[in-house]
Amino acid sequence: MATIDGDVPMEPELESSDEELEREAEGFKEQGNAFYINKDYAEAFNYYTKAIDASPKNASYYGNRAATLMMLTRYRDALEDVQQAVRLDDTFTKGHLREGKCHLCLGNAMAASRCFQRVLELEPDSSQAQQELKNAESILEFERMAELGFEKRDFRMVVFCMDRALQSASACHRFKILKAECLALLGRYAEAQSVASDILRMDSTNGDALYVRGLCLYYEDCIEKAVLFFTQALRMAPDHEKARLACRDAKALKAKKEEGNRAFKEGNYEEAYTLYSEALTIDPNNIKTNAKLYCNRGTVGSKLKKLEQAIEDCTKAIQLDDTYIKAYLRRAQCYMDTEQYEEAVRDYEKVCQTEKTKEHKHLLKTAQMELKKSKRKDYYKILGVEKTATEDQIKKGYRKRALMHHPDRHSAASVEVQKEEEKKFKEVGEAFTVLSDPKKRSRYDSGQDLEEDGMNMGDFDANNIFKAFFGGPGGFSFEASGPGNFFFQFG
Repeated sequence: MATIDGDVPMEPELESSDEELEREAEGFKEQGNAFYINKDYAEAFNYYTKAIDASPKNASYYGNRAATLMMLTRYRDALEDVQQAVRLDDTFTKGHLREGKCHLCLGNAMAASRCFQRVLELEPDSSQAQQELKNAESILEFERMAELGFEKRDFRMVVFCMDRALQSASACHRFKILKAECLALLGRYAEAQSVASDILRMDSTNGDALYVRGLCLYYEDCIEKAVLFFTQALRMAPDHEKARLACRDAKALKAKKEEGNRAFKEGNYEEAYTLYSEALTIDPNNIKTNAKLYCNRGTVGSKLKKLEQAIEDCTKAIQLDDTYIKAYLRRAQCYMDTEQYEEAVRDYEKVCQTEKTKEHKHLLKTAQMELKKSKRKDYYKILGVEKTATEDQIKKGYRKRALMHHPDRHSAASVEVQKEEEKKFKEVGEAFTVLSDPKKRSRYDSGQDLEEDGMNMGDFDANNIFKAFFGGPGGFSFEASGPGNFFFQFG
């Protein structure tokens, strides 16, 4: 029996009809709605996606999935969905409203305004669209104020404006970055780092966030690490002008500071002073690094014996960073060297409030003692001798000053002059009494009270000291040999 070659006919596959697909899509949508109501947004997203796959021309499905994505804070993905929805149906009011909300959350207030205006064209009485339009206008005003604030370097104003704008534009990286940059410029580094780090967790390639991280490190004097972040920011965004300028300044500052340190270590103090001065001109905004540079220059100034200049530099360092212990210590030492003991005590007290080490307590005690000593009569100065004077030098000093101020020498002077010279004569005797006695001199030099030795400076007779010093029981007198010329005659 003959056979005929040929394919055996198969049963044709029946494609689902459009109506069946619509019913299936509607079922997925209903399931998605149930999950949405129960706040299970991940499952709601899955079912809305199935609905779209079954019926890709239905605007409401895209609108529903966009609403779910907004609840998941995925505003960019939501924006794509809702834009597709309004392309499919330009009269889809909820679609335009959600598109406006996405734009608003992402910080695009102009685009948001257009969406809300379209809603009002479709529904003039929509209170929600009216309120959202006001929010968009507020954001535009805060942006304008922030721009002016930044130009005027009023960074607190910028932070204030960005905080207000972010209440509606919660997902706007641009606003967050501007806020973080201004926080860094205000010295609020931890807050700035936190904002930048949050953005980098979502987008590790964000050049602006990398720049802010670098800026914080730069202003905290971690310059090497800062350069790494600036370099990375430039890799992500080669045209990032702020990162480029900051990287340039950071490298220049690091190099100049190191040159100054090297010159100082080599004992080239004049060169070190010049290099630190040049470094201070690179970036006036880098407070911490500049505080260290001023302190370093103050240290050089003290080496060059320019003590008042050194004090001024340390003061500038403290004005930039009032927690800078090294600057207080350097200034206090300069105050000690210039005998400004009250100021030195004040600085050492400030240091001890922060770091009460054994060394710091010793420095404070020494300054307090010198202050106490400075308020007494300076017996060395009264005798016109150095603090290291020998016994013989003290005697010579007494002889010269006692003869200079003896009352008999000024008997012809006015009453006022006689009283002043008598006072000085007594002080000379007082100084000699103390400094010629090793025990009293030691107590005087150590700042102790001489009264503890039973010595009352008001009870001794300067004339008796004078007689005892010049010797002999006889009298003594000054006789004039001419106007203004006197000689001493022993009796």
